[in-house]
Amino acid sequence: MKLNAYIDHTLLKPTALVSDIEKLCKEAIEYQFAAVCVPPNFVKKAKSFLGDNPVKLATVIGFPFGYSAVEAKLAEVVLAIVDGADELDIVANISAIKNGDWQYLANELNHIMPIIKSKGKTIKVIIESGVLTEDEIIKCCELYGVAGIDYLKTSTGYADKGASVEAVNLFKKHLPNNVHIKASGGIRDYTFAKQLIEAGATRLGCSASIAIVNGANTVGATGY
Repeated sequence: MKLNAYIDHTLLKPTALVSDIEKLCKEAIEYQFAAVCVPPNFVKKAKSFLGDNPVKLATVIGFPFGYSAVEAKLAEVVLAIVDGADELDIVANISAIKNGDWQYLANELNHIMPIIKSKGKTIKVIIESGVLTEDEIIKCCELYGVAGIDYLKTSTGYADKGASVEAVNLFKKHLPNNVHIKASGGIRDYTFAKQLIEAGATRLGCSASIAIVNGANTVGATGY
C-alpha cells in the first residue's frame, strides 16, 4: 500500500526552527505527501517554502488542549487563513467534552466553522479520543458529523494514548460517510499506519512519515 497521499507530514514541537520547517516542506514535496502540518507561527514561512506545489498547508488551532476561549480560536483561524493555511486542525474543548457540555461545543463550532467554509478551507476537529469514554466519542461523532466538518481527528499526540484502530473503528461506525477520519498520535511504523487506513482513516498525522512510507520500523522516533 502506498501511503504518501494519506500523510500530513507533521512538526509541532515548540522548539521547531525555521530550518526544520523548510526541511519538512522539502520532504513533503519530494515524497508527495497530502499536506504539511506546522505550528501557527510558521504558516507564512511554510507557504513560501511550498510555493505553488500541490501539497496542502495545515496548521493547528487551540492546540494542544482545546480550552482556549472561542474568541481566541476565532482569531487564530482568521490569522491562519490570512497567512495561507489550507486546512485547520482545531482542538475541541476537551474539558467541555468531559463535562458533557455539548451546547458549548456546538456554539464553539457554530462560530468557527462558517468562517472556514466561507473561505473554502478544510476543517478537522480533534477530540483526543485516548482520554474519552466510548460514549463520549460516539456523542462527538454525532455532534460533529451532523455539523458537516471535513475530518474528525483522533488525537493531538499530547495525551498518553494516541491513535488506535479501535478509535478509528468507532469513528467509522458513527460518522456519516461524508466526514473523513484523520488518525494521529504515535504512528511510527508502516504496519500500524496500514492498519489505521484499513480501519477507515483517510489521513494520518505523522512526524515519522518518511520511515513509514519506506516501510521501515522506527522504534524510538518522535511521533505526532
